[in-house]
Amino acid sequence: MFDNISGKYDFLNRFLSLGIDKLWRRKLIKLVRAHKPKNVLDIATGTADLAILASNYVDTVTGVDISEGMLAVGREKINKKGIKTVTLAYGDSEDLPFADATFDAITVAFGVRNFENTEKGLREMYRVLKPGGGVFILEFSRPRKFPVKQAYFFYFNNVLPRWGKLVSKDTAAYTYLPESVKAFPDGEVFTALLKKCGFNETNFKFLSNGIVAIYTGIKEA
Repeated sequence: MFDNISGKYDFLNRFLSLGIDKLWRRKLIKLVRAHKPKNVLDIATGTADLAILASNYVDTVTGVDISEGMLAVGREKINKKGIKTVTLAYGDSEDLPFADATFDAITVAFGVRNFENTEKGLREMYRVLKPGGGVFILEFSRPRKFPVKQAYFFYFNNVLPRWGKLVSKDTAAYTYLPESVKAFPDGEVFTALLKKCGFNETNFKFLSNGIVAIYTGIKEA
């Protein structure tokens, strides 16, 4: 599915979010910078937007994804920008091809809800993270308050799938998106899952009236 939409993915992200997705990523990276990591793993890196942004502030970024189509677009962007500190590779989030305690920080933007087994993916993050390292996750959530809640779900269920299908020519991808958001255990439920997987100092913050949330956790030193 992601291979099919890879060529239109960046355009649709900007168009369907009215460009706000860039702001969300910058807020995530601001938290990462405060942690002062040297090497970062970006899981479900997609077309490498977050990896490229992170590369401005850290020594090296490794991005992994299971979609070769998305990785191809990401590599093209990296090459055009002449970035030498970002490496993209095929990698399954639930079976990461890295040794224990390899990375100072781990980032994920809009990818955790796509894990087949969320807990297994989080435990893999914990495994490859160095003691004292942090995990920083940006993910869609479900607004709770009127009228944002009603407008959000109308947009997600009616507008987004139609425009997504029209531009990407993929019937399933932008129907899957709202379904995956509805199924994702957001807010306190997700921070509880982070704690279950071993992370301490877990926290979350809603952005844009609850449309997305940033989750953080630390691996005990």
